[in-house]
Amino acid sequence: MIHPPTTDPARVLAAELPGRIGASVELAGWLHRRRALKSVTFLVLRDRSGLAQVVAPAGAADLPEETVLRVRGTVTANPQAPNGVELTGPEVEVLARPTAAPPFDLFRPAVPASLPVVLDGAPVTLRHPRLAALHRVSAASVHGFRAALDGLGFTEIHTPKVVSSATESGANVFALDWFGREAYLAQSPQFFKQAMVGVFERVYETGPVFRAEPHDTARHLAQYTSLDAELGFVTDHRDVMAVVRAALAGMVEAVADRAGDALATLGVEPPAVPAEIPQLHFAEAMRMLGADEPDLAPAHERWLGAWAQREHGSPFLFVTGYPMRKRPFYTHPEPGRPEYSNSFDLLFRGLELVTGGQRLHRYEEYLAALAVRGESAGPYEGYLRAFAHGMPPHGGFALGLERWTARLAGEENVRRTALFPRDVNRLTP
Repeated sequence: MIHPPTTDPARVLAAELPGRIGASVELAGWLHRRRALKSVTFLVLRDRSGLAQVVAPAGAADLPEETVLRVRGTVTANPQAPNGVELTGPEVEVLARPTAAPPFDLFRPAVPASLPVVLDGAPVTLRHPRLAALHRVSAASVHGFRAALDGLGFTEIHTPKVVSSATESGANVFALDWFGREAYLAQSPQFFKQAMVGVFERVYETGPVFRAEPHDTARHLAQYTSLDAELGFVTDHRDVMAVVRAALAGMVEAVADRAGDALATLGVEPPAVPAEIPQLHFAEAMRMLGADEPDLAPAHERWLGAWAQREHGSPFLFVTGYPMRKRPFYTHPEPGRPEYSNSFDLLFRGLELVTGGQRLHRYEEYLAALAVRGESAGPYEGYLRAFAHGMPPHGGFALGLERWTARLAGEENVRRTALFPRDVNRLTP
């Protein structure tokens, strides 16, 4: 785990103590736990890098957990202490005392509380090392995503989250008042990132998206973080799938490098990303499942995920060629089989994680696609303008960060991996 040095030259982090044996140092953090004996009190201090044990006089026993402290002392070897060292002969300075206790003991190895208790008390419950570890993994994942795409010549963009029309996905949007005009929270940066292919060729974005779908399930949020990418001059959707694979590899590498201690806290190993992720056409998947559906149900995803692990040793599986009737109008049809599309989903351990594909790129193709669906081109005028000025063959994808983190960490509910989740029932804290 990478712990950049503190900006305070006098302060060191708990993780740095093993290299400072015999030195006088200053720590700062929260009182994670205290154990009072007859003549001595052991204080366990928590900072952003981990835990440190402090051997304090018995008088320190009246300090409640979560007191904010500054401690100066000598680093002394002790194999029984965290990281094999402790602080002795300390001077303890109280920076802030808590006026209320947390909803549960944050020093317990497991989280002894229900999900609603955790979410209601998020500003303090997220201090629990296991809960914080989930978000350290999430942060490292975003770093890896950015680094991988930067290395492939992508440009990071930031697009509006308020839009003037609800054209992409119909009625499942949040409406709001925009200076007396009706506006909507964006369901994705799709239209903007396609337009920016005409400027930068390769673009990506990490940011919130909003879905007003009344799903109260363990896999849905009304606001989540989407990792989006779009690239031009593709041959077909397989070029996009290659970028998905590179992004995943970068995310796994960054998690292992930057959040190794968080993975250890969670007791999980990062997944291996195959050099070539197995893929299965939708029609073949339906044959294997003995089904005839226009989309994959959650039970189908789980079955296919188990199949990919069993047959290919891969936690990942691309399902390609989804029926056109289940894909957006801008999706490129499969040559020779126009009822199917040049699109894909990526399943991760039996759960849909990524959706993507090749897009239409000619202006007249968009007009025809909208006409087939009985839609007017009028509401899409701003979007279609980019294609009227010439766009290369292109495609892209979107990856849900909370789903990725939850699946990687073995969490069943994506709310565990959102700092302050927003869903059909939850709008606070």
